Amino acid sequence: MISPRISRAFHSAALAFSFVFLFAVVALAQGAGDRRQQGEPGKFDFYVLALSWSPSFCEASSERANARGNDPQCGGRPYSFVVHGLWPQYEQGFPSFCQVPAPRLERTIMSSMLDLMPSPRLVYHEWDRHGTCSGLAAQAYFDAVRKARAAVKIPSAYQDVAAPMTVSAADVSDAFLKANPGLTRASLSVACDSKRLTEVRICMTKEFAFRDCADVVRRTCRRDNLAMPAMRGRAADAQ
Repeated sequence: MISPRISRAFHSAALAFSFVFLFAVVALAQGAGDRRQQGEPGKFDFYVLALSWSPSFCEASSERANARGNDPQCGGRPYSFVVHGLWPQYEQGFPSFCQVPAPRLERTIMSSMLDLMPSPRLVYHEWDRHGTCSGLAAQAYFDAVRKARAAVKIPSAYQDVAAPMTVSAADVSDAFLKANPGLTRASLSVACDSKRLTEVRICMTKEFAFRDCADVVRRTCRRDNLAMPAMRGRAADAQ
């Protein structure tokens, strides 16, 4: 006959084992979920080229007293639309941080992109979060960024904005559609914050042709009155 002390000890050990087993199962399931969220490099459907209106970024950062207000793109040079990123996408949703830690990005590659992405922090971040999901080596990924940007023409009205403007999301869409034959409303999304135009996002195939993207387009900004701050340095020139 088993003594009460041994029985209690056996019960406690069994209970502890059950908790350990349950914890392991939950951790394994969470790990599998994380891997699904991160995605597999090279397994995606299309790209989104995100073009950020740099003056809006700098103005918003300054209002938040954010350290990014000291970002190189917020200095004296008059940036207009800059490349925020080239993002691999699924038909619904997108992968991110597909390799952790990300393969090291050579400083020479980062420096070579500053004409399009005028912030070292931005270049490194985009490689870690989005570039690693492309399935491309770093140089090939940033070559792809350059090819995607070259396929899009910035409307003339937004190339040298010397004074603040008020625009609607529809105005911005119309201007990009007019400047880019083949671009349609089904492949273009405008982003905004509570008061400013922030980005234009253009969906592209892996060969950098415009393509439809319903999941991206349905989140487009619908506001009629959006501030479009002047390019830094240009406001003074206009006075």
